[in-house]
Amino acid sequence: MKISSNWLKDYIKTELKTERIGEFLTDIGLEVEGIDKFESVKGSLEGIVVGKVLTCEKHPNADKLNKTTVDVGNGKVLNIVCGAPNVAEGQTVPVAVVGTKIYAKDGSFFEIKEAKIRGEVSQGMICAEDELGLSDDHGGIMVLDETKYEVGKNFAEYFELTSDEVLEIGLTPNRTDAMSHYGVARDLHAFLSTNQQKSEFEKVSSVALNNEGSHSFTLEVEDTELTPRYIGAVIENVKVADSPAWLKDRLKAIGLSPINNIVDITNYILHGFGQPLHAFDADKIADKKVKVGTVAEGTKFTTLDGVERTLNGSEIIIKDGQDNPMCIAGVFGGANSGVSSETKTIFLESAYFNPVAVRKGAKFHGLNTDASFRFERGVDPNITRTAITHAIKLIEELAEGKLTGELLEEYPKKIEDSYIIIRFSKIEQILGTKIHREKVKEILKALEIQVLNDIQNGFEISVPAYRADVTREIDVIEEILRIYGYNKIDAPQKISFTPVKLSANDQDELENSWARTLQSLGFNEVMNNSLTSVKDETDVVKLLNPLSGDLAFMRKSLLEGLLQNAVYNINRKNQDIKFFEFGKIYHKREKYEERKQLAILISGRNDAENWLQPKSATDFYNLKAYVKVLLERLAIDHKEVALSDERFSDAIEYRSEERTLVRIGKVAPQMLKDFDIDQDCFYAEIELEFAQELRSKNELKFKEIPKFNKIRRDLALLIDKNISYQELYQTAKKNKSPFIKNINLFDVYEGKNLPEGKKSYAMSFELLNEEKTLEEKEISHVMDSLIKSFQKEFNAELRS
Repeated sequence: MKISSNWLKDYIKTELKTERIGEFLTDIGLEVEGIDKFESVKGSLEGIVVGKVLTCEKHPNADKLNKTTVDVGNGKVLNIVCGAPNVAEGQTVPVAVVGTKIYAKDGSFFEIKEAKIRGEVSQGMICAEDELGLSDDHGGIMVLDETKYEVGKNFAEYFELTSDEVLEIGLTPNRTDAMSHYGVARDLHAFLSTNQQKSEFEKVSSVALNNEGSHSFTLEVEDTELTPRYIGAVIENVKVADSPAWLKDRLKAIGLSPINNIVDITNYILHGFGQPLHAFDADKIADKKVKVGTVAEGTKFTTLDGVERTLNGSEIIIKDGQDNPMCIAGVFGGANSGVSSETKTIFLESAYFNPVAVRKGAKFHGLNTDASFRFERGVDPNITRTAITHAIKLIEELAEGKLTGELLEEYPKKIEDSYIIIRFSKIEQILGTKIHREKVKEILKALEIQVLNDIQNGFEISVPAYRADVTREIDVIEEILRIYGYNKIDAPQKISFTPVKLSANDQDELENSWARTLQSLGFNEVMNNSLTSVKDETDVVKLLNPLSGDLAFMRKSLLEGLLQNAVYNINRKNQDIKFFEFGKIYHKREKYEERKQLAILISGRNDAENWLQPKSATDFYNLKAYVKVLLERLAIDHKEVALSDERFSDAIEYRSEERTLVRIGKVAPQMLKDFDIDQDCFYAEIELEFAQELRSKNELKFKEIPKFNKIRRDLALLIDKNISYQELYQTAKKNKSPFIKNINLFDVYEGKNLPEGKKSYAMSFELLNEEKTLEEKEISHVMDSLIKSFQKEFNAELRS
């Protein structure tokens, strides 16, 4: 949200500079993400002076150029080459002298320099209106009235130029009270007034209106639950035209494009007070009756953007006397009832609509407008009349309109303030510090929260209705802390706690253990949104009321989020990726399924580049090793099998108790292409709940380090090419000997010295008897049994 510094000063008077205001706003939760400068004319015409053309003759070396001499005051005459067809001797003109910056619409600029053009010296530029940012006219240079413009004067002195500083506030969705300049000023004043900073703030109220005659319009609100408050005004004899410069500049400063005086006034009130308004062409309202309610499902309605929409029957609709839709209330107006240049009479609307109903209507039609953004979060129901009266005054002033008759209003049941009890003991418990009772009262008063009664340990308070987010005691405590100042709360120097014994049934302990292990291996943890968009809607969980099309589904896999993290880093020259994430995935099969996984993604180099070792790209086996490290901490038995998964080009999975525990694979090229990643990525996902289930069954026991040394023996086996190491490994694991402690593959050879269709695996075996030193005959017995198993199962041969 953009806040104009000039506009803010309409509501709060302070001597603070914009940068300091930005710091204070950030301190109270309205985080200022940046401050930009706005100029009604880019560059503010700096370097532009009034000049007089003394001579003008054809350029000797170019048919379309003229060679001129221009007096720019103080006896200084410049030689300027000009290509405008209308330049002539004796004209008074705006001149950009050397060093002046000429800005384009996109903000880019070029600087005027002394140069030779076709052999003739040019010491400036005679300007057209579009080159100065005064209009889009480029028909020729701007010729000035010599009786009004004095040669040598700064051109900017003849214009009322606006310069402004605009704060970009990253507003959180709950702060509906601060979605306007008035709201921000009110919050800023609450902080300044309670922190010994000078400021003056005047609460806005309705203004007196002078209505003439009467009108025959009527109002009917069909459902006061959907529309608790509605006010309408009939204004005649309006002249729809351009807005004055000050109003245009206010809107331009916050990124809005001026349209006409009526629409601009409604936008001005919206961003000034936070109350959306809507203006209808009153002559297009059938039977001069405005109805607020719903229409039948399937009704067609064309909105202002020219799109024909099918209404679902639940939207709040503004209708005419014949039930023709004119507007989706609080969301978007209709094409056939909007204000145009021919409009003479308008019906102006100011209302409070049910936030849930507005949100459902906006999301159903995929519309997100400034009005819906505010209505669906809850605007101030008590500023409705104030906003419309200020708007009427502006329409009378800027569009020459006249209010006719009385305002039409439906407000059968007042929206009450919230009643809450706050306790000082709770404030101290939450904040960790003691705030004086009178200081708390001062802060509440500054926030327009009324203290109804003093009670033994706190206050009975009334929270104004515009604070839709403050409904509980804890919310009030947060408000007190915001204004008191987060920076005033000292961090404790010592934290006391009682150690808690963690059991094998504690999944949090497992996650923390794995996280620490991965961090020690150079990984970074990421956290991604559970909401996403999907191409394949098979088994997907879809939201009923999504925030947008990009956030319409619950994720089916953690892989996509990690790939987005990867491409973000790769595009910023961080190509060595080691990421992990703990997160839930969701499926809809026979029933809804929700599982938590640990996902790991690696890409790029496995080790940082250095002079000692060559560049080494990470690969499938690096990832497999990382997974092994995690599983070894659990002492879980598992077997490896091939995996077919469209996300991977090559993949395996680890299974235990006939269930999948881990999937490991190389990400498929098509998936990498979809994410614009041009380097290999390797991904693993571990089923956390299943891992915890297996972990809880294992009773890990500590034992002494063996007193005796391990014995290593190697076997070089000649086997068929179609036999995998995993098969050999599983066969060795089945050996009944208790002495086999470790099995490893340390060499693979396939070459011309071997028989066709054969390969060689070199395996090492570590043997240990924990009670005594192994004798040679015991070692030979184990190795012989292994050799026989390999010969029987795989027809293996020993290589010498």
